[in-house]
Amino acid sequence: MKKMLATMLLSSGLGLFGLAANAGEAPTDKDAFAKYMAKEHGFTESYISTVLGKAEKRQSILDAISRPAEGKDWYQYRPIFVQQKRIKQGVEFLEANRELLEKAEQEFQVPAEIITAIIGVETYYGRIQGSYPVIDAISTLAFHYPKRGKFFAGELAEYFVLAREQGWKLDEPKGSYAGAMGMGQFIPTSYRHYTVDFDGDGKINLFDSKADAIGSVANYFKMHGWRLGEPVAEFVDVDESMANQFKNDQLKPKFKVSDLKQAGLKYQGKASDQDVTGIYHYKQEDRYDYWLGFHNFYVITRYNRSPMYAMAVYQLSQEIKAEYDVKQQRALAAKEATNKSES
Repeated sequence: MKKMLATMLLSSGLGLFGLAANAGEAPTDKDAFAKYMAKEHGFTESYISTVLGKAEKRQSILDAISRPAEGKDWYQYRPIFVQQKRIKQGVEFLEANRELLEKAEQEFQVPAEIITAIIGVETYYGRIQGSYPVIDAISTLAFHYPKRGKFFAGELAEYFVLAREQGWKLDEPKGSYAGAMGMGQFIPTSYRHYTVDFDGDGKINLFDSKADAIGSVANYFKMHGWRLGEPVAEFVDVDESMANQFKNDQLKPKFKVSDLKQAGLKYQGKASDQDVTGIYHYKQEDRYDYWLGFHNFYVITRYNRSPMYAMAVYQLSQEIKAEYDVKQQRALAAKEATNKSES
């Protein structure tokens, strides 16, 4: 059960794959890959060949990538990530790291609860970061998963360069079955391009430094266009006809709010008429729920190419914020009552 839970928690280790630019046209043949790394990145062919010779092909990785959690229906998917235990621990994470999250929100203009929810969905707030040696995961997918072999060969090349930059032993870092690492589950390309040294200690450590993880997630969202203060998603009560007419069959919203209003939507939310949106469909057991997704919703899908993932992150963030705000209000009320009784 614990192994299955870890796999489900890290299902979004696919998260950043497919989003960042591929590291290049690295070959999916081991010998050709070694020659490529020597020519393009200054490694010796013998070194690359030796490392790859020790890397283990893992069938469990190939099995896991063939059944991601995003393949489930919404009513099955949501309870994996939006549950009371994860909400409670999210509130605790927000409380324990409030100064860091407030600093990140101010510097990168990304809400603290969104940063918290990402780390919560990805690794249960750093508790489950993955058990696969990254070199095994990425090499397995690069050389034995033709469907995405070119992509993972590029990530394998990036991993060699990243390990050299960070001074890592290649066989030590562990992550998800897709080779994503640390509290925020960054694949090598994203680790090299979007992470930040948020604790100022001169190195970037997403495995142990909550500050670096928080800052790096926030920077990723900033670099992908997050707009502080704008809406993310809003539940909408529409009939099936309108839901299908404005169904967003791509990740990026493609309609204007004004288009939906002209078609009869009685919208009174935060978005302006010129904001882009679309209706996303979420399958419950006996019906569909319909949600408007806006620009910031699309930004969440830059972390994982799934509207279900984006909705889980958003709903978890809102649950965390609501419980956190209630706790803060209660603490303030208790403090005021104490002060009043002492005066």
